[in-house]
Amino acid sequence: MEPPAIIWNENMQRFETEDKAAFLEYRLIHPAAAAERKGEVSAESPSVEEEGKGDRTVMDMLHTYVPRSKRGMGLAKHLCVAAFSHAQSRSMLVIPTCSYISDTFLPQNPSWSPLVYNEELRSSM
Repeated sequence: MEPPAIIWNENMQRFETEDKAAFLEYRLIHPAAAAERKGEVSAESPSVEEEGKGDRTVMDMLHTYVPRSKRGMGLAKHLCVAAFSHAQSRSMLVIPTCSYISDTFLPQNPSWSPLVYNEELRSSM
């Protein structure tokens, strides 16, 4: 069986199947905002620049949705691979806010963990 076509819908900030029924929503944020969001900024914590992350854009992967009628076909995984490939090709880092991504996709696909922004999340995978 051929993998489904996944489309990058830049205007909607999501990756989606051709029929738009299954999708992965994201938002792009500046690294300093990402650090604040994850509680990494404190007087003791190094700056984003000190960590070697510079001004890299961060893709916060918010939500993955597959309708009940299409579950069990691997669509969520295909959406994640498309999103992670997109982030990697653009030298972005990723925050896996979506529980499917953090709890299922990344543990099953640890090769993507170097893209995870939060060091603690990365080391727990």
